[in-house]
Amino acid sequence: MGRQSGLEIEKTKFAKLATSLPSTTDILRGSLLQRRIRHRSGCAVCARGEGHLISVLTVSYPGGRTKQISLRPEQKPIVERWLRNYHKIKATLERICELNHPRLRAERNSDR
Repeated sequence: MGRQSGLEIEKTKFAKLATSLPSTTDILRGSLLQRRIRHRSGCAVCARGEGHLISVLTVSYPGGRTKQISLRPEQKPIVERWLRNYHKIKATLERICELNHPRLRAERNSDR
């Protein structure tokens, strides 16, 4: 068995990173928050000052705009998974970019 060249090792790293990516369609960017809402009248829980906890997806946009989307309880696990997928994809893309930096240096040095 021969040794793997540097290029083959890099290709293996890229392949492993690429196969570890979750589905790129099941992603969300934003933050999952818990908010307490209170009804104005007719709710005994709110009348006691307790209110109701709800989950909210908050997404920030350029210019300081934000969008908040109220979630039903059954949507919370889905949103949590999609947020994890987003962060995993983002971290993997950052790792791939870091692996590409030495490749640029090697190409620049081989041109000399």
